[in-house]
Amino acid sequence: MTPAPYKRPESILIVIYTPMGDCLLLRRRKPTDFWQSVTGSLEWGEDAEHAAARELREETGFDPANLQATDLMFTFPIVPPWRERYAPDVASNTETVFSLQLETPEAPRLNPREHLEYRWLPKAEAVELVSSWTNREAIEQLVPEPP
Repeated sequence: MTPAPYKRPESILIVIYTPMGDCLLLRRRKPTDFWQSVTGSLEWGEDAEHAAARELREETGFDPANLQATDLMFTFPIVPPWRERYAPDVASNTETVFSLQLETPEAPRLNPREHLEYRWLPKAEAVELVSSWTNREAIEQLVPEPP
């Protein structure tokens, strides 16, 4: 295990959606054209479930009581803009996916240090807007088709 100051190469992704197939996306502060579901790195000594609950609260203010683990997990290479955050021998990140179904779209309480705005979008539009392939794949697999 590599201690701080390096980031741990494990993260969570939380797809938030409604039974009608609407999906919540957040626009990152940096880079400003980067849209995503709730994401975050695991802290050293933290498990994925605790990281997901913490990130959900921090990024949306939503209660994590109904957060669900999924069978989805992705491994992807760490891209150059974020490379210096990780230990020199680390080349990839493992992302564990969670989901949260809300009955109707709710306004999140955004953390202004991380996100500029949010949108509730139909599944197809969310798939088109998200910036990462893992987020796209998770939405495609977890969010129901609209009735």
